[in-house]
Amino acid sequence: MGNITLIDLLASAVIAGFLLLMVHHSNERINETLFTSGNDLVVQTHLVNLVNVMQTDLRRIGYCKDQMKIPDVSKALLSADVHGLTFLTDVDDDGEVDTVQYSIGTPDDLTGTPNPRDMMLYRRVNGSTIAMSIGMTKFDFTYFDIRDAELVFPVLSTDDVHSLQINLQLESTFPYDDSFAYTAWRQLRMKTRNIAQR
Repeated sequence: MGNITLIDLLASAVIAGFLLLMVHHSNERINETLFTSGNDLVVQTHLVNLVNVMQTDLRRIGYCKDQMKIPDVSKALLSADVHGLTFLTDVDDDGEVDTVQYSIGTPDDLTGTPNPRDMMLYRRVNGSTIAMSIGMTKFDFTYFDIRDAELVFPVLSTDDVHSLQINLQLESTFPYDDSFAYTAWRQLRMKTRNIAQR
């Protein structure tokens, strides 16, 4: 009877060891899933919020509540670059013309995050700058003329811009096992009402 009890104890210890390893492995998987899901949610939330603000701003290029303050909407787009643009609009619908600029920094400018590719995104309204560290890794514009032909950079005359395309990509600022969560968005052929009317 003593031998059977010893064998039972050894078998129980081995089974308990396997169970502990399974619980530990499951716990690691749960932690990984929680962290990566959280990163995905943060990145997607940042993208949705950014897209909402940008779409509102860009659709209002050349708009002013007091139409006499921007009589020639063809002059509302002040600059058109591959990584940004500057335009006139009435941001808060108060009848005053505002200058809005979107631009990005470089990965070297943003050293406070472990992501080596993320850049600071800047939104300037009348010289007041809002800097956003949201994991921006791609922020590109493509411009098209009235015939939907792609304009070559540098765009020398913003009068030629009839529509634009936006390509955005965001990544999490912190990795999990050297992997960053990411999401992307592309607005195909956005035509603002005011520019399209010219």
